[in-house]
Amino acid sequence: MNQKALLYELADLKQKIYLSENATLRYLVFAALYVCEGIPIGITFYAIPAWLAMNEISATTIAAYVSVISIPWSFKFFIAPIIDRYTPIAMGRKRPWIIFAQVGLIISFLSFGFVNEPLTNIKGLMICGFLISLFGSTQDIAIDGMAVDLIPEHQQARANGIMWGSRIIGQSLSLLLGTTLINIVGFTNAIGSLSLVVAILILVPIFFREHRGEKLMPWTKGKASEVSKKAQLTDWKSLFKNLGKVLILPTSLILSLGMIFTGASTGFIEVLFPIFTVQELNWTNTDYSQVYSIASVVGGGFSMVAGGVIIDLIGTKKMSLILISLLALVIFSFGLISNSWQNISAVYGFIILFNLLNTLLTVALLAMAMKISWHKISASQFTLYMTCNNLGIIIGPWLFGLIQEKLQWNQVFFCGAAIPFFAFFIYKTINIKKHLTTLENLTN
Repeated sequence: MNQKALLYELADLKQKIYLSENATLRYLVFAALYVCEGIPIGITFYAIPAWLAMNEISATTIAAYVSVISIPWSFKFFIAPIIDRYTPIAMGRKRPWIIFAQVGLIISFLSFGFVNEPLTNIKGLMICGFLISLFGSTQDIAIDGMAVDLIPEHQQARANGIMWGSRIIGQSLSLLLGTTLINIVGFTNAIGSLSLVVAILILVPIFFREHRGEKLMPWTKGKASEVSKKAQLTDWKSLFKNLGKVLILPTSLILSLGMIFTGASTGFIEVLFPIFTVQELNWTNTDYSQVYSIASVVGGGFSMVAGGVIIDLIGTKKMSLILISLLALVIFSFGLISNSWQNISAVYGFIILFNLLNTLLTVALLAMAMKISWHKISASQFTLYMTCNNLGIIIGPWLFGLIQEKLQWNQVFFCGAAIPFFAFFIYKTINIKKHLTTLENLTN
């Protein structure tokens, strides 16, 4: 190879290390970031409730724990404007926030493992779980904002399939491994082991830049890219003015309301799973974690491989309506077959089918939210929709705790089916094409 050809090869290789210029690298980096995000979620939201249920902690207490640690995920909208407004832009618009949040996530996750007497100290679990969710939600805002900034529209559904599938797989493996470790080596050692994985994964945002020429770290050479300078809002007035223009649009309002309902559906069923299987069906927390992990990996794996492609072919709105309908039908049908609940295959099938449909629905809704977001306020607008979803996730466990002790289990499932049923009619009124036309006029 002559010198000129070698220089071209080196220049091409250098270009491939920037997220804005390499689709494959984007997929890999976002997948790794979402795996990292999923690990503490798998422990705090899934493994711990099952562990508490196995140790005969009441359903009301478990629901309260889940609701408290969910709160920061509903405060995301208050954090997102800060991320949009303030950043050391020479390192990228969102990357510095990802690194900062992950450092906080590592520290808070380690602290969670040192809660004294966790089975009798639910308050301690709530406080540390709250901090984990605070840093985890901050990281999530920054990752999603960076995705809106860097991923072209024609790649968004596929990228969301890979990203959300990675998060699901991360939290599923965390649930399975964390449950096994808690039972074998104890609570503190189990959390410490998984915290180490999160610590290693911080290398991903440290070593990959958003755009060519940016700083790797504050003390290294580099400068802000022209793309970032153009997109960055430099005062609060402009940020809130642009945010207000978008949020009053009908599609934004409808999607926000729909996200509350679908979030409530997810929160309701997912807090139901460990309590129903452990306390009603007499499973162990290990039995639950194995089944739920398998179901989640199936859903996450399918969304990574084919979910985005299918959503691209059918369309985000149409696919969302199909999946919401199927979810309502599956939950309602399971409530009808209470005589078959002792049949392990029936319960396995329900959990796997729910996770598959719910994961695909989440991917479709994320792609829809990303599609209608305006790049000038990417973190704030996209986060509003995710905040509404997480508000629903808080409401869901609260609703479950409110009715679980008053109704029969089959009636509880009927109530769970009613939530996506109402969501269907909300999403049906969305007009994405009209919304995008309005955004083009705002830009011009």
